[in-house]
Amino acid sequence: MSTVPPFVLQPLLSSVDAGQVSCAQALGSEIYVGCTNGSLLRYTLHVGPDNQESYTLSSRQNLPSGKPIDELVLIPSLSRALILSDRQIHIYTIPSLDPLPNAKPIRNVETFAVDHQHLLRPPPSPNEPPARPLPVDFCVIKRTAIAMFSISEERLTYFKAKQEVPFQPGAQLARRIGHYLCVADTENYNVVDMQNAQMFPLLPVNQAGGAAPVKPFISVVSETDFLIMSWTGESTIGIFITGDGDPVRGTLTLPSHPLSVCLDYPNVTALLPDGSIEIHDVETQLLVQVIPPPENGKLPGERVGVVSSTGGYLVPSQEQLDKLRKTKVRLAVHPDSVKLSS
Repeated sequence: MSTVPPFVLQPLLSSVDAGQVSCAQALGSEIYVGCTNGSLLRYTLHVGPDNQESYTLSSRQNLPSGKPIDELVLIPSLSRALILSDRQIHIYTIPSLDPLPNAKPIRNVETFAVDHQHLLRPPPSPNEPPARPLPVDFCVIKRTAIAMFSISEERLTYFKAKQEVPFQPGAQLARRIGHYLCVADTENYNVVDMQNAQMFPLLPVNQAGGAAPVKPFISVVSETDFLIMSWTGESTIGIFITGDGDPVRGTLTLPSHPLSVCLDYPNVTALLPDGSIEIHDVETQLLVQVIPPPENGKLPGERVGVVSSTGGYLVPSQEQLDKLRKTKVRLAVHPDSVKLSS
């Protein structure tokens, strides 16, 4: 019996009508692309004259600064997008890409993190009576402080914390689950308990030392744990930790420090420097699939990142049919089944 791999590479956009891609996200029949020249592009799945489905450019928004778009987060339940560029967070309505009225950019941002549980809320259903969506919470890490915000359909609200959460300069990446925040600075991964205004370090991003910077990676695994990646000098280890900083599950190992990591439960996908992609199982930490580097003499650097889309997205049907192939499936007989005779 042949085994169906967890993932198959599928081209969605043959080219991007702007500068180089710096980040991307997808939701349903829409793909949003952030570029190095500050362009935000929206591609929509259309059916052409030959009945072939493909993604085509539908609209474009140019950020005022013209600086690279560093991060793009879609909030399906509110039809909003948070865009980080030039240390500012801009808020847009999707799919139109109109700026949210009366919402000025949030300035002096090192990085930010939306509550992952709020990101999982589905978009409004056209088949159900309209209901008022719940606000979505996120925190903004500035140079020496962490600011708390909530966004609703109408407005952006800042919340002054009862206790100031201490922080040091140099934040590079953050992910949030409820009142727990995992933040990587230039040296360490840290856990912040925002409810009790406490922070403590977990482990170094680079355990081998040296002057060369090592890129941090943090993924939200579940309602209770994160996955962090640390370079040892010989390999990269992935460690699962709770919001209290306790290790859980096991440890996975990568042969080199990845260029990009994303989690699509139950799999962790890592893009390696040689252009190959390794997929590990979250529960067993075992390697379950390797996608080799690009063929036909293409540079490994052509693959610049991997990203998961919590809301899911559509794949052109004719391309999907091209990937279908027969596979044998072994059927299990239930012990309580009735044996039939002719």
